[in-house]
Amino acid sequence: MPLSDHEQRILEEIERRLAEEDPQLVDQVERTTLSSHLARRIRLAALGFLVGLIALFFFAVSIWWAIAGFGLMVASTLAITRYLRQLGRDQVRALQEQGRFSLAGVLGRLATRFRPPGEPPRP
Repeated sequence: MPLSDHEQRILEEIERRLAEEDPQLVDQVERTTLSSHLARRIRLAALGFLVGLIALFFFAVSIWWAIAGFGLMVASTLAITRYLRQLGRDQVRALQEQGRFSLAGVLGRLATRFRPPGEPPRP
């Protein structure tokens, strides 16, 4: 449903004021793509997985460290698979072409493995 002329003018006024008040935010929003946003989240989830793995090795100190580490590893793995599924097929191919041994290449290969066969790409 398209916006009316009045709504369109209000939206343009909001955009103009935002650009005047916070040009850094406008610049950041223009530069950010879905794939870069998801790649950032995947990196953070991978870091969470590593922290969970390290916490798992503290089971000698306390069993609660091990349980917390395992829980963090499971949560991070679920987050990574969710973000990989959100990537479209073209974005996965682009990540794969960036390099075989790079993090992006590994993530691209993981995304194709976790995508169910015949599933259409998400926009």
